[in-house]
Amino acid sequence: MSQTPNAYSDNCPTRIVLDRIADKWAVLVLGLLGDGPVRFNRLRRQIEGISQKMLSQTLKSLERDGLVSRRAIATVPVTVEYSITPLGATLSATVDSLRIWAETHIGQVLASQQQYDAGAGRAA
Repeated sequence: MSQTPNAYSDNCPTRIVLDRIADKWAVLVLGLLGDGPVRFNRLRRQIEGISQKMLSQTLKSLERDGLVSRRAIATVPVTVEYSITPLGATLSATVDSLRIWAETHIGQVLASQQQYDAGAGRAA
């Protein structure tokens, strides 16, 4: 990259990375992989609400970005295990902080939403 990255610039490639790590599924996958390698089906069971297709797409995107590595184990059927890469490890704790923040503050967020919605009929 010839120019200094500036995420506020509309043509900066860092926006691709920001989009990826702002995705709830990517945050959850990276959080789980931060504890060590995990098989595909275990990830699917642990992340409630994610479809097989969405998990597969998320893992492929994270692998393409160099954040996750994939290892096929020769079993019948083939077992696939995912690990966080050294690059991904530099990001894992940061994005897991987003999950922790969300779990810690969800009560306040929901209360704010209810308060806002109760006043939604007010004049602008």
